[in-house]
Amino acid sequence: MRIGFFVWEYPPAVVGGLGTYAEYITREFVAMGHDVTVFTMNVGNQKTREVFKGVEIHRPLNADVSNVFPMFVTEDLKKWGTNIRFFNDIFIYNVLSATKFINSLIKKEGNKFDIACVHDWLSSISGIIVKNQTKLPVVFHVHSTEWGRSGSKGSEVVSHFEAATAEAADHIITVSHAMREDLIRHGWPGQKISVVWNGVDPERYNPEKYSKEDVQKIREKYGISENGKMLFFLGRLTWVKGVRNLVQAMPLVLKEFPNAKLVILGKGEEQKDITETAHRLGIAGNVLTCFDFLPEEERILHYAASDVCIFPSVYEPFGIVSLEAMSMAKPLVVGAQGVVGFKEQVMSSGPEQNGIHVNGNDPADIAWGIKEVLKDEDRAKRWGKNGRRRVIKYFTWREAAEQTLQIYETVQSNKPEAKVNLSCEMATQKTMA
Repeated sequence: MRIGFFVWEYPPAVVGGLGTYAEYITREFVAMGHDVTVFTMNVGNQKTREVFKGVEIHRPLNADVSNVFPMFVTEDLKKWGTNIRFFNDIFIYNVLSATKFINSLIKKEGNKFDIACVHDWLSSISGIIVKNQTKLPVVFHVHSTEWGRSGSKGSEVVSHFEAATAEAADHIITVSHAMREDLIRHGWPGQKISVVWNGVDPERYNPEKYSKEDVQKIREKYGISENGKMLFFLGRLTWVKGVRNLVQAMPLVLKEFPNAKLVILGKGEEQKDITETAHRLGIAGNVLTCFDFLPEEERILHYAASDVCIFPSVYEPFGIVSLEAMSMAKPLVVGAQGVVGFKEQVMSSGPEQNGIHVNGNDPADIAWGIKEVLKDEDRAKRWGKNGRRRVIKYFTWREAAEQTLQIYETVQSNKPEAKVNLSCEMATQKTMA
């Protein structure tokens, strides 16, 4: 197949899980013999067209018209204030990408695409334009929603883009059963929605590939002793990740495990709150932060150095970080209430258990989960090994790519909607067996 792939973040400009997904899934498509053309944001100093690792990438140069939007947009968008520049960048990126895709690649150069896929509201305008101007089938990938990210207090404009794209698209793919159920609760057409889990590269995220010396350097960097316990959080520092609740859980953990230190790696609007909370609780020496987005190799070493990984999200449609930790054979403590895909990855009981489910809104429950892991080191290691086996069995990028392409091919061949759903259900049953 030849696939038009619209996603606002793509290497080297990766800021979250969507960028990680886009990087790995497109490479997997290419490795399987398909052609992929990516349209993504240009941060200002990147090539507008290149081929990297077999993927053709287009990055149209943006222009600033943010002072124009308040002249005619809704009151909702005017409330964005200085963030209107972000909306500007997204809007212009979408329009330029879609017009280049249609007018240059298809009409002028004569390229024949089989399908276009767009990812989240950030590329939804492209999807609507492509749907309006071509006969190509469009698949809308929903990795998260505005109502979920904002606690139902988000932008009406963004929610409108999401709903309009869902209606216009030929099919919708989302990342977990929890997310599919949430979309249906909000009125989206269930018969149009398939589930494909994300993946991880178990060869790159392989604990055996990283030396004890390099791992020890990470622990020494944070002053963690030989008998100390490194608790690790990685992610955007925003309220949905539950990281402040994790910091508030630490005094309860330290009562039983005084040699434990929490390492927080990431960037976001809660950086100041995290630091202030740790100082207020008198645990600043046990809460160590690195407010930066480190290269992947360093992030992997942080996983390798940790004793337990904690991701107490209160809204997390999937959460690739848990797969990365599982692949590195680490036990997990994850949020599992609400729209959280972690509960489909992490087994909390039975012979395949690889972690603990907690209420990400409750610091006491988070503390209980951490202590449950730390109190039995041999069991924790067994849970870690179970997690890696589960990744290899269910959560590789090849598995995700195969299921996604099966849906693309069904949509592209104009089979009845019922057959699209049937193929999805077969894939889901295979994965969960």
